[in-house]
Amino acid sequence: MTIIKSRIQKKYLEEVRPQLMKQGNFKNVMQVPVLKKIVITMGVAKTAKEKGVVEEHVKELMMISGQRPVTVKSQKNISNFKLKEGQIVAIKVTLRKKRMYDFFDRFCNLAAPRIRDFRGFNSKGDGRGNYTIGLEDQQAFCEVNLDAVKHQQGMHITFVTTAKNDEDMKLLLTMMGFPFK
Repeated sequence: MTIIKSRIQKKYLEEVRPQLMKQGNFKNVMQVPVLKKIVITMGVAKTAKEKGVVEEHVKELMMISGQRPVTVKSQKNISNFKLKEGQIVAIKVTLRKKRMYDFFDRFCNLAAPRIRDFRGFNSKGDGRGNYTIGLEDQQAFCEVNLDAVKHQQGMHITFVTTAKNDEDMKLLLTMMGFPFK
C-alpha cells in the first residue's frame, strides 16, 4: 500500500529536515523538530444560546478542517458567566498526518493572504516550541461560503511541534512556508 504524501510533507522530508540538521545542533534525525498536530478551536459560549448557531459553526469548521469537530461542554455551573453544566462552550478539531499538512498548506498559501491588513504573524511562541494564533473571523478561508455566514466567529489555531524552544519552532515553521513578519 502506497501512502500519498502532501506537498508540504514532501518539502519537509526532502528539504527542511536536511537543512535543519545542518543549521541546528542535532546529532540524530529524530531530534529534528517536526509538526506534530494542529488544533483549531472556536469558542461558542456566547452564541450557543441561539438555536442552530452551534450547528452552523460545526459545519463551517468541518469545511475548513476536513474533519468533524468535537463539542466541548462546561464541567460545572458558573452563575457570573450565566453558564450551566453541560452547556456547549467550544468546538475543536485536532488534525494530524496528511490532513494536518494539507491544512497547513491551505492556511499559509490561501487563507493568510486573505486576512484583512495582513503583514505577517508575530513570531512569539509559548516558550515550549508551540505557536498559537487567533483569527477574528472564519471568512478568511476559501471553503466558507460568505453568503451563508450569519455570525462572525473567531478561532484559535495552535501549531504543536516537537521543538524544545521558540527559536527551533520559528526556524521549522519559516522553512515550511509559514508567513512570519
